[in-house]
Amino acid sequence: MRVQLGSLGDWTSSATNHTPLEDAQGLFTGVVISALSIGILHFLGLLTGGTAGLAFVITYATGWNFGLVFFVVNLPFYLLAIGRMGLGFTLKTFAAIALLSLITAVQPQLITFAFVDRLTGAILAGLLLGFGLLALFRHRASLGGIGILAFFCQETFGWRAGYVQLGFDMAILALSFTVLTPDKIAYSVLGALVYNLFLAINHRTDRYTAR
Repeated sequence: MRVQLGSLGDWTSSATNHTPLEDAQGLFTGVVISALSIGILHFLGLLTGGTAGLAFVITYATGWNFGLVFFVVNLPFYLLAIGRMGLGFTLKTFAAIALLSLITAVQPQLITFAFVDRLTGAILAGLLLGFGLLALFRHRASLGGIGILAFFCQETFGWRAGYVQLGFDMAILALSFTVLTPDKIAYSVLGALVYNLFLAINHRTDRYTAR
């Protein structure tokens, strides 16, 4: 039985259209890079902004598994995603969050770190997270929560996603004073600044219009 590719979606690649295969590799790459960033942050006892930062705060305070906490805290934001960003965006975001939760849950059995300098780790983690989120944004997905809100604000009002997320990240990082020492908070802020500025500079809808 022959399967027509058209019945499985638009498989025609162009300058303004991603095929399902291109979306799949983009989402997978973005999630893997983001998971590596989270692994570095967790090893150093740091955190970041957004719902990942909130999940870090809860994890450090309770000892619960980060992947599970991250998945749960993102659940309320799917209503905003499906209502404002569409079913396609919501499904891809859900897939990205589920995959990230799974990878971070098993990551200690796959990759371990012996030593990472905090300054180097904070900058590297920020850059990796910026690259990961950029890949997801360019395939119309995010890592949920504030990322969804930031993406929505950029699509609707033209606000830079990086700047929107930066404002909310500062509020999330303020919560870190309950679980982290001041020096770790300082490195966490540095990492968050790195990835938000990376997004603010590189993620522009007038430069990348593919869907």
